[in-house]
Amino acid sequence: MLAEALTALAAAGGAAVVQAAGTDAWEGLRSRLARWFGRGNAERERGELERLEHSAAEIVAADAGTADRVRARQEVVWQTRIETLLEGLDDEQRTKAAGLLQELLEQATPPSAGEAGGVSGNTFKGPTAFQVGNNNRQDVRFGPRA
Repeated sequence: MLAEALTALAAAGGAAVVQAAGTDAWEGLRSRLARWFGRGNAERERGELERLEHSAAEIVAADAGTADRVRARQEVVWQTRIETLLEGLDDEQRTKAAGLLQELLEQATPPSAGEAGGVSGNTFKGPTAFQVGNNNRQDVRFGPRA
């Protein structure tokens, strides 16, 4: 059984597959994830590419009535595939694979609108503190002692 952090990482991987399918981010994620699964074995990597393509095709082809169900099923499929791979590794290999997967997911995850720095059309009246970024700290004090 995997540690909670690894299960969460696998869930994030499943979610990333579903979120990227049919978007501009798909090609990069698909290739990197297949390479991660392949672990240096070209034949295994090709098999994973085929599985990923099949999943993406199902997600993209789903109509409005079935889209949520298809997406949820594919998310679980990929979470399970990731968990299975991680469970089959020894501790050292698992730690390395988890780190590589974490990096892969960080690269594949587009920044949210607030993190992208895209700010426009704002009007501030009075004291204002505004911050854009990731992992920032901001201490704001308004008034005469500031």
